[in-house]
Amino acid sequence: MDRIVFKLRVKQVGTVCDFELSWGKGKILSVELNYPLSLTRSYEQWQSAYLNYYRRLRGHKVISGKGTLPVDRHRELVNAEVQLGEEFQHWLLTPELVSIRREIVKAAHKPEHHTVEVFLTCTPLELARLPWEIWEIGTDLGATQQIRIARTPANILNEPVRPIRRKARVLAILGDDTGLNLEADREALRSLDRVADIQLIGWKRNQGKAELNIPKSIEARFFDADALKMEILKAIASEPGWDILFFAGHSNETVLTGGELGIAPHTSISIWEIEESLKQAKKRGLQFAIFNSCSGMNIAESLINLGLSQVAVMREPIHNQVAQEFLVQFLASLTQYKDVHSALLEASLFLKQREKHLSYPSAYLVPSLFRHPEAELFCIKPFGFFDTLNRWLPTKKEACWLGAILFLSLLPPVQNLLLEPRILLQAFYRKVTLQVPAKGSSPVRLIQIDEESLKADADKIKQIYPIDYRYVALLLNRVSELEAKTIGIDYILDDKKQPNNSLKLKQSVQNIVNKNTWLVFGSGEGESTPRSGVSKDIANLNWSLEGDIMFFPWYVELLPAEPKSSQMYPFAYLLAIAYVLNQELPLNLPQPNLQARTNFNSSAINYLNQISQPNQKIAFLQEIRLHSLTRFSQNFIQAWLHPIIDFSIPPESAYERISACKLLGDCLGEGKVPDTFKNEVVLITPGGYKGAGLEGENEDNYAIPLAVGFWRGWEEENFPGGETHAYMLHHLLTRRLVIPIPDLWMILLSGLLGKGVTLMLQDNLHQRQRWVIKLGTATTIYIIASLQIYISAAMLLPWFLPTVLFWNYIRLAFREKSHV
Repeated sequence: MDRIVFKLRVKQVGTVCDFELSWGKGKILSVELNYPLSLTRSYEQWQSAYLNYYRRLRGHKVISGKGTLPVDRHRELVNAEVQLGEEFQHWLLTPELVSIRREIVKAAHKPEHHTVEVFLTCTPLELARLPWEIWEIGTDLGATQQIRIARTPANILNEPVRPIRRKARVLAILGDDTGLNLEADREALRSLDRVADIQLIGWKRNQGKAELNIPKSIEARFFDADALKMEILKAIASEPGWDILFFAGHSNETVLTGGELGIAPHTSISIWEIEESLKQAKKRGLQFAIFNSCSGMNIAESLINLGLSQVAVMREPIHNQVAQEFLVQFLASLTQYKDVHSALLEASLFLKQREKHLSYPSAYLVPSLFRHPEAELFCIKPFGFFDTLNRWLPTKKEACWLGAILFLSLLPPVQNLLLEPRILLQAFYRKVTLQVPAKGSSPVRLIQIDEESLKADADKIKQIYPIDYRYVALLLNRVSELEAKTIGIDYILDDKKQPNNSLKLKQSVQNIVNKNTWLVFGSGEGESTPRSGVSKDIANLNWSLEGDIMFFPWYVELLPAEPKSSQMYPFAYLLAIAYVLNQELPLNLPQPNLQARTNFNSSAINYLNQISQPNQKIAFLQEIRLHSLTRFSQNFIQAWLHPIIDFSIPPESAYERISACKLLGDCLGEGKVPDTFKNEVVLITPGGYKGAGLEGENEDNYAIPLAVGFWRGWEEENFPGGETHAYMLHHLLTRRLVIPIPDLWMILLSGLLGKGVTLMLQDNLHQRQRWVIKLGTATTIYIIASLQIYISAAMLLPWFLPTVLFWNYIRLAFREKSHV
């Protein structure tokens, strides 16, 4: 819950009180108000009536006097209480304070769910003794939210306690019980046994060793008075530490020593004496102290000054029965996991109820809570497997962010939108870190029929769609002359309207096959055309290969985990097999033969799979398949673990482009024609000319990937599909398949990590700036590491959406605990 915090300092000098309200970012409002001496008289009259009514006081053995309680003592106290309340409220409702009260009430009118808290500091001590908790700050101004008043010392020299996540631990010190009955305190402590571990220490009259009839989980230890001081010091500072320090017995105010506790008859110990032990206890998690004893204002201020988060005390002497009633209600609220401020307010309200007020008038005016302004309110927190599990569940706002980002991550357009910039960033990172593969290191040569070829060889190309088969024949003849052993043709050669050209192309194909050259033809289907492949008038699949040229941008096409016998193999995959087998030349390698009677695809694949001791390249091609999760995710329009095309590698490092007209010697186009293609794999593909595609509608020309545009200086707009096959072929030959980890997985992991960090931040919100720097540094390291992992381990770790979710978790954690 958000808090709106005000700090109110009230300082009395003579007959004038200075009220100074501070809030927000440096806002201060100061008002001077005359202090009525009649208020002091009303307080003194009330205090006298209070002490006279409660004859047996906690902290005082017996008030002087004999006989029974006068009948009019109750009325006397009630009248004094009413007089004090009216006088006090009248003073605080004076016009001079309206500006201060209006600012506080304005915060209480805000529609957001929040708590308005006023941290009150009063000097001198006589002013602080007044019952400021009953101040109705906004009643007459229509406040809609509760305004809680907490006391805080004028001087605080230590930071608040850093909470430790554990089952609550309580150290209960039972002090001098002269004139008191502490059995009710012990009984009340039993109620905490379900939610806390409790240890009792203290003095017990006439018993050196005593056992209590309480659950075994409560350890009861009692000490002789002579050794009691040292035992208390050791117990307070002992490991593993305490969350709550409880004291029951006699106590008193002392200015020089910060208050003193009666731990045995005629034996007391001052706060100053136990200061070092308290500091050790604070380091080990001590957050809250409750003194169910008399006159504890000096004690509370001393402990808050040491850095404790909250201290509950009685400002006045308190009757034993009243203290016990208060304690029972207070601990009952704690066992319901309410914070200590709420618990104190509920216990005070219980004492104010008509039935209790009749028996214990004015008792509700006595309890006060002192708080460190920067500390989180202490409350006992559930501890156990299911409680821990519940803490890890996302809050409503966290769940909204998690659901929204998960939904976005599952949308293919969003995935594509994020993938391209990421690979562009990878390309930039490669260049900056000098991790760019050398140009010319790839064996892939791309013969492109581009616009320049169409112009230079216009006399040889009579039609563009379908491509003129005579021109394809010329290219095959030239490639064959340069001793190419593996050739891929990224065209579907099924046109029945070029009989003469088909005949010439057939002759060229057969001449190449007679040289034991492996040919891989393309097969595909359009949106309105059925699947088709190379015409039987041009080639026979008994001595040539046919691969699927269709692909999903921008992913590497691979076989499924369990391919069917009739499975059409991807075009680039077949080219990789043909090239590797031709380069390695293993024993009994099947060669294309015009007289063959069995399907050459089947022969080649069977041979590949039967190689018993393959080298790394062959083994890679034998084993590489799409992950079964990829196939599963495709049912939901996802591509989990589907390898992507790594455009962060420059095109010039993946393949070399050569214009078809330059290969034929007809122009000075793209690329350099080598002396031989003997150790290279050649692809003949469309080169981006208008109308390229299965249906002649330019569908083979894609928008250039951002990373490719980066490498080419943003000079080209189109990216031919043939270059995609060239990239795939390069990846298969170099065994580089970049596996993208699904955004969904990393978002869930980020949500889990973010939740863990927010739980940790709950204990460290006072170090917000330091944690922001740490988490920002960790995020930067993760982003840089993910960029390097992409290159070194071929794994794409998404960071944009996971980082957005992670930092929104952090933002929500800071916002929920922020001080406005």
